[in-house]
Amino acid sequence: MSQAAVERILGKLITDDAFRDRFFANPAVASFAAGIELSGAELDALSRLPKKALARISKLVDDRICRVPAAED
Repeated sequence: MSQAAVERILGKLITDDAFRDRFFANPAVASFAAGIELSGAELDALSRLPKKALARISKLVDDRICRVPAAED
């Protein structure tokens, strides 16, 4: 429950397509599974971000710093 946790989630939402899908399906479960504790207010605010906008930003990020999907993703 900190600015650092919010920033970690934002980073994952931008650099990890599979995490972004899991997060928007169930923000609390995805965050918990990633080991990032967020308050209800933080989860609510982050889940209101436009998924399409995050995907567009993701496409602008150099592939060398994005997560490569694993076979099980």
